[in-house]
Amino acid sequence: MGSSTSKPSSPNSRHVFTSETPVRFSQELVDSLQASNETNSTREKALELHIQSRVTEELERIQARENQILKDLEDKISSAEDSTTSTSNTQALTPDQSKSPGGKDSSAKAAGDKLRDLGRESIQRDINELKQKLEGRKKLEELDKGVEKAKEEVVACLVVNDRRPLNCWKEVEAFRREVGRLEKSFVDRVVR
Repeated sequence: MGSSTSKPSSPNSRHVFTSETPVRFSQELVDSLQASNETNSTREKALELHIQSRVTEELERIQARENQILKDLEDKISSAEDSTTSTSNTQALTPDQSKSPGGKDSSAKAAGDKLRDLGRESIQRDINELKQKLEGRKKLEELDKGVEKAKEEVVACLVVNDRRPLNCWKEVEAFRREVGRLEKSFVDRVVR
């Protein structure tokens, strides 16, 4: 067992299949196949390069579209800011400012100050809204004295037995009992 090989003894043996119907290829086809340098690997590489170029083209097209959308949005925003500043400029200018050469600079400063003030006002409004929301939320209740005491005992035991935390099993069990009691009282309050 195992002393003989499972492969045929002659490595160059060929199998020739003969068909019942004759198959004829033109000499041109045979010559072109023999002269061709293309192999499976070169066809695969060519296909891979083609796929990569298509993916690259698609990504560039998507990127160009996204850039165009971004540019359009920036234009809309800048036009909105321009209309806001132009209306504030006409309102902020006095007759003396519009005649003086320094009027444009001061009007630009006034418009910038007004935008900053609007930003400050909106931020202050947001802060006040958040404060009101926080005040409206329920406050956390302070822990029960029994739970707090059991927690402190567990921490103290773990500090003393830092290399042997399993020696604190009694304190941990007492803490679990206290937490269980607290959970039960909470469930009773919520259910009723």
